[in-house]
Amino acid sequence: MADEEPLLPAPPPPEPPGAPWRNGAAFWLLGLCNNLPYVLMLSAARDIVEPAPPAQVLLPHGNGSARDCGPVSTGAVLLADILPTLLLKLAAPFGIHLLPYNVRVVGAALCAWGSFALVASATNMAASLGGVVLASVASGLGEVTFLALAAHYPRAGLPCWSSGTGGAGLGGALAWAGLLQAGLPLPHALLPALALPPLTLISYFFLLGPPPGPTEPPRPAVGLTPAEKWGATKAALRQAVPLALVYFAEYFINQGLLELLYFPASALTHNEQYRWYQLLYQAGVFASRSSPRCVRLRRLWLLALLQVLNALLLLAAVAVPFLPGLAVAFALVAGEGLVGGAAYANAFLNVAEEVGPVGRDLAVTVAALGDAVGIALAGGAALGVHGAFCPTA
Repeated sequence: MADEEPLLPAPPPPEPPGAPWRNGAAFWLLGLCNNLPYVLMLSAARDIVEPAPPAQVLLPHGNGSARDCGPVSTGAVLLADILPTLLLKLAAPFGIHLLPYNVRVVGAALCAWGSFALVASATNMAASLGGVVLASVASGLGEVTFLALAAHYPRAGLPCWSSGTGGAGLGGALAWAGLLQAGLPLPHALLPALALPPLTLISYFFLLGPPPGPTEPPRPAVGLTPAEKWGATKAALRQAVPLALVYFAEYFINQGLLELLYFPASALTHNEQYRWYQLLYQAGVFASRSSPRCVRLRRLWLLALLQVLNALLLLAAVAVPFLPGLAVAFALVAGEGLVGGAAYANAFLNVAEEVGPVGRDLAVTVAALGDAVGIALAGGAALGVHGAFCPTA
């Protein structure tokens, strides 16, 4: 009797018509809604820490620039916005699999809603920072959930998630600058954001379809062998380490240096200049986070070097002002956003390509620690820089 030919695995069933578009739209909206609370809090950082009337110290320089020092560094808002995320990401590899995806998504939406409500109704800085902490929990929980889920949607997941988070940065900074420029006070300017948590739930429960392929919807991986865990972790660290360096330099600039990089000769006030810094930075982030299908980068160390050089240049400009005008500062900040967005988008795509389905959730969760660690360290450095340059603020 002739040997029977081995059975080949059946090809995965074709995706339903429109599924890639629906899943891509869902992940874009999830990225947008997840990152907007975080972005709004950072865009509002100077408005949150500056009391009314402002108690500031103006330290002039010979070339017409000045450091308009607020009483508290915007690094304080950055730390409140990242430390809960960092702690959550550190704990995630050990216990996040115990919570189903549905529970995590609902929890993140509730925390986001609470953050906006608390900051909008706050009467003192402590309450405002409490709202920032809730926004951090919402964004961190959403990121470890949606990144792990997106890795199972090869065509739409990570690219659309990345673009959506970039859109959150640009949209959040633009909305904040526009609403305040129109004269809306802080509480009223945050009220439209209360629509974001319901949009998150609609996108996840009604728009997102099952992942392509013959398998059931992915569950967080459990029961990995030590070798599988180490392999996934090692692949993640190759991306997480340079990503951490990029984000340290990036947020050291944003929350440590930009509040001190003030041009009094400009028609823009100090707070307006700070909001436009944030807007141009986020525009760069959006452009580069939306481009990985066109430009793929598998080695992130060059981006880390560029970001560190940019941070050193702007630190020198704060210490001994030499920039000829606000336009040059705007260009440097936009370039900073381009570098940071490219690092984020490519890091997670690289992890998804290097790690198979077994261990992919763990690898993505470990890689997500990179940006959180870098941002937290930058927040501490920002407080130090504020104390060094504004000793009497």
